[in-house]
Amino acid sequence: MVLTILLVLTVIFWGIAPIFDKIALSNSSPFLGNLSRSITITFVLLAITFLGGKTKEFLQIDFRSFIYFALSGIFAGCLGVFTYYKALQISQTSKIVPLAATYPLVTALLSVIFLREQLTFSRILGTLLIIVGIWLVK
Repeated sequence: MVLTILLVLTVIFWGIAPIFDKIALSNSSPFLGNLSRSITITFVLLAITFLGGKTKEFLQIDFRSFIYFALSGIFAGCLGVFTYYKALQISQTSKIVPLAATYPLVTALLSVIFLREQLTFSRILGTLLIIVGIWLVK
């Protein structure tokens, strides 16, 4: 039940954000959008860290984990958000968001190659359905 609630909230939060992004991008650049978003996230997370007593936990992070989180931040939080904002700025939100949400195709492929995860029939079928969805949305 908790997992379902978390996933529903995630979908709602991620579903609301592009509306704010599209409105903001009508008067701003993708760079400033990404910068504003990152600064806001940084302040919120710093407040949670210090006010929520998470400082010790942060200081004990494994260096390797920190590097991988940093790489994730560069690819998804910086490069991915920039290109997403640029696409959102020049096209319709109802088109860009579903197409951008096909990133699991890349994740699935890379997971098989680098993480040695198994490719099952249901995953292959799901991937094909995503590809059909891309064709329908474009």
